[in-house]
Amino acid sequence: MIGPGTGVRVYLACGHTDMRKGIMGLSAIAQDVLRQRPSNGAVFAFRGRRGDRVKLLYWDGQGFCLYYKVLEKGRFPWPAATDGSARLTAAQLAMLWEGIDWRRPDWGAPPARTG
Repeated sequence: MIGPGTGVRVYLACGHTDMRKGIMGLSAIAQDVLRQRPSNGAVFAFRGRRGDRVKLLYWDGQGFCLYYKVLEKGRFPWPAATDGSARLTAAQLAMLWEGIDWRRPDWGAPPARTG
């Protein structure tokens, strides 16, 4: 994905968001609900009601970028609506984008002893 670097701040809008919203509607949510300035260089993540769709809103310095992904199978892991908003690291955002549960990543079994 072409987008923000590794040190970016990531804000999730907990609960579900109307996926018909475009850049202006999502930036209004970032400002009014998440209490963040949409053009501050952070990534704002929004998930649809069914859980299989996610939109990322990002200001790259020249304009807004809107990334949209629909999973063919499964759902994006997401905090409950009662949580309000959540902060993620850039690594957690990468896991989220790939559909991996960023809250409980499975790193697999440790390597077997060799030698």
